[in-house]
Order: sequence, then structure tokens, then C-alpha cells
Amino acid sequence: PSKEKQDKPVKIDKWDTGALKNALDDGAKKVLVEINGYKESHKLMDGRLLICTIAVGFALFALLWDYLYPFPLSRNVLLTCAISYFILMGILTLYLTYVEKGVFLVALEQDRAMMEPDNEWRLSSSLRKYDDTYHLTVQFFDGKTNEKRSLTVSRRIDNYFDENGIFCFDLFKPVIDKLKQDLSNEKKKE
Repeated sequence: PSKEKQDKPVKIDKWDTGALKNALDDGAKKVLVEINGYKESHKLMDGRLLICTIAVGFALFALLWDYLYPFPLSRNVLLTCAISYFILMGILTLYLTYVEKGVFLVALEQDRAMMEPDNEWRLSSSLRKYDDTYHLTVQFFDGKTNEKRSLTVSRRIDNYFDENGIFCFDLFKPVIDKLKQDLSNEKKKE
């Protein structure tokens, strides 16, 4: 049953840019993780979860404190927790903007002999509302030399979806493979 679900074509509303972007992102993720066998790393997303968990912890503590010591007594604790929560939301915004930068996949290419550090592949994308051009950036971090290389491809979304809104994975996969190959060839030239 799970095999049938994977082979079922993805159909989306052609006018929903969020759904279009998510389908393309999932396709790129499928190429690296499922087909090439890279290991997905969640460290980047874990940072976001840590910040959110701390913020929710402040909110829960304030709720509990206010329950145990009704308002006039809990004023300072509520004020401290509320300010801390909003500061953490500001930190989260900065983290998403400057650290995550729209990255939807961090994949680790492990050395077969397990002698070298893992190579890291980061994929980020953008598709603006009412725009028909999908921008995909693939960044490669060489585990051995710590060099960073990246390539970006910008293509119209109608290259990957038919007129009924069905995602044509067989047209999208070669684009990802070419980006990966170009970055890998660049590595071998040096």
C-alpha cells in the first residue's frame, strides 16, 4: 500500500503557489533522499524547534504561575515571561531569516568508506505569489575541504506540471540530477 501511495501522481491546484512550491520541494527532496540515498539532517530545523520550545516554556510557566498566584501577585512574573516570549519570537524571526534562509532540506552524503567527513547538500527555493518562475538553489559543502559551492536554477513552473496540475516528476528529476552532477564535477576539477 505504501508503494502505491508513492507512485500516485501528485495533483495540485495550479493557482496555489504554496502547493506548487511544496510539490517541487518534495520532488527535489525525493531525488536526494529516496533515490540517491542521502541521509536527511534535521539540525537546522531543530534550532527552530528549540527556540519555540523555550518560548512555549515561558508561556506555560506564566500560565501556571498566574494560576497559583492570581494576578496582582503574579504581575512581575507575567511581565517577565511575556517580554521573554516576544524577545524569543524576534530571535526566531532572525534565525529563520539569516540562518535557515528558506532551506527545506539538509542532506548528508556519507563517504562509503566512512573515512572522510560527510558532504552536505542544502536545498532552498522560492516561488513568489503570482509568479511562474521557481528558483531552486543547491549548496554543496565539501566535508573534506570545507569548500562551499552553489548553483541556482530558475525555471517556469509549467515545465514541471501538466495542464491538469499533475506534477511531472520525470521532467523535474533530470534538473536536480544535473545540478548535483555540475556541483560534483566542479569538485573533481579542482
